[in-house]
Amino acid sequence: MNTLLDRLTMGLSCLAFATLATAAEVTYYEVPSGARPHDVAPDPQPGGPVWYTAQGQGALGRLDPTSGKVEQIALGEGSSPHGVIIGPDGAPWVTDSGLNAIVRVDPLTRLVKRWPLPGSSHANLNTATFDRSGRLWFTGQTGFYGRLDPTTGKVDLWKSPRGSGPYGIATTPAGEVYYASLAGSHIARIDLASGEATPIDPPTPDQGARRVWSDSTGRIWVSEWRSGQVSAYDPASHTWRAWKLPGTAPCTYSVWVDERDKVWLTDFSANAIVRFDPKSETFESFPSNARSASVRQMLGRAGEAWGAESGADRLVVVRH
Repeated sequence: MNTLLDRLTMGLSCLAFATLATAAEVTYYEVPSGARPHDVAPDPQPGGPVWYTAQGQGALGRLDPTSGKVEQIALGEGSSPHGVIIGPDGAPWVTDSGLNAIVRVDPLTRLVKRWPLPGSSHANLNTATFDRSGRLWFTGQTGFYGRLDPTTGKVDLWKSPRGSGPYGIATTPAGEVYYASLAGSHIARIDLASGEATPIDPPTPDQGARRVWSDSTGRIWVSEWRSGQVSAYDPASHTWRAWKLPGTAPCTYSVWVDERDKVWLTDFSANAIVRFDPKSETFESFPSNARSASVRQMLGRAGEAWGAESGADRLVVVRH
């Protein structure tokens, strides 16, 4: 049962709930109405700002979780930001499908810099990740993936080997980069030197691999949208395992792995954040207190798992 701990009102509100059985606390932060926050990226430093893409308002948002204060930085006319991550430079980097560009916002000056994709192709940019050389790799759902070298400003773009679908993308601790293809129902490993992507098929057909993340051992975790599963691929043994989320018809959207190798997921059908323990093979659910919250991606920092409730105009954090 969730117990109300605190309510702050300062133009926007902050609600906190504790899950007594697990000593986990769920807190909600309101953002401007109509922002439709899509992805979220907390600064790695404890108590640092939390950035989010305000897809409905063409802006990048910044939350101060201590005060609850929110500000939004406009990214440009036509902007429709999808993903956001924190780069090795400490700045938020955005994949903006409306601008068809990679966008960086300076965390101090709020200066916005854009790198448009080459040519006339509209990639429908989704998500991004940095490799160990400081290059940013990204996906485009219309059938592209690419790379930006921030040092030179050069942008390379490749057509995905099986057409439309590239969506989630992540880097392993060893520096390898994998993406998931939602429409193509597979994951792919990118050769960082040549840029060639090699598809890898999960054993469940037509599963809708949506997002992808790596644990500390290099296993690749995949949220399967259409099958309602979370699956894991071991590159060392080339083997797969899969687990169905609780409930009658789960729809697994996001996946993120925390510092203890617990796997965080979101289930649109259950309207909940779900934590999976690979050791005990058990699930724990954190249902939202708002209808159709629609948490589309999770990221976090030590002891905190963050998400953006696109359907409720809120950010959510599970402190564990």
